Amino acid sequence: MELSQLFTVFAEQIKSQNPLDWAITFTALLYVWLAARESAWCWVSGIVSSGLWAWADFARYNLWVDGLLQVFYVLMGFVGLYAWLFAKQEGEDKMPIRRLPLNLHLKLWVAGVVLTLILGFLFQKYTATSFPYADSFITAFSIIATFLTIKKVLENWLYWIVFDTLAIFLFWAKDATLVAMVMVVYAAMAVYGFQKWKKEIVH
Repeated sequence: MELSQLFTVFAEQIKSQNPLDWAITFTALLYVWLAARESAWCWVSGIVSSGLWAWADFARYNLWVDGLLQVFYVLMGFVGLYAWLFAKQEGEDKMPIRRLPLNLHLKLWVAGVVLTLILGFLFQKYTATSFPYADSFITAFSIIATFLTIKKVLENWLYWIVFDTLAIFLFWAKDATLVAMVMVVYAAMAVYGFQKWKKEIVH
């Protein structure tokens, strides 16, 4: 796609966005920014964003698989909010950031691959998704990354960087140029989050 065509498609997709789409995008970006700053209120923004996204999936787009995923994110938002507000160590004013050893990450990757294969089979058999296994790969590891974020594991940001980047190409292949550009912003903010959390551990 030529650069002029890209700008044309991008402009058309921006014009096609309605207030609900903008609200979902804004609250999702706010979630990532607040999470990078270790604010527990990121989960409130995430709950709102995922709730609106789920409603749009069910009521407007008939995307039940993604809608159920957004419902999962809403539930995890409440878990994350509770954890970040109350799961503190004695003498600490907030939950500390921690790292996971490599062997645990390897186990998470094995679990993620297994979940990818299961979801890929189900998506391919029961949905009309264009890229069932690529979609499942991103979905499976996004679920894992969500749990890592709740536990304030530093490497959660590395997961988001990888899978937000993969999502860029997935949406680009579907000609969802605007969504692909939003994923670029998500990936950049994940880099920022990783650097900020890493400094917190150092200090």
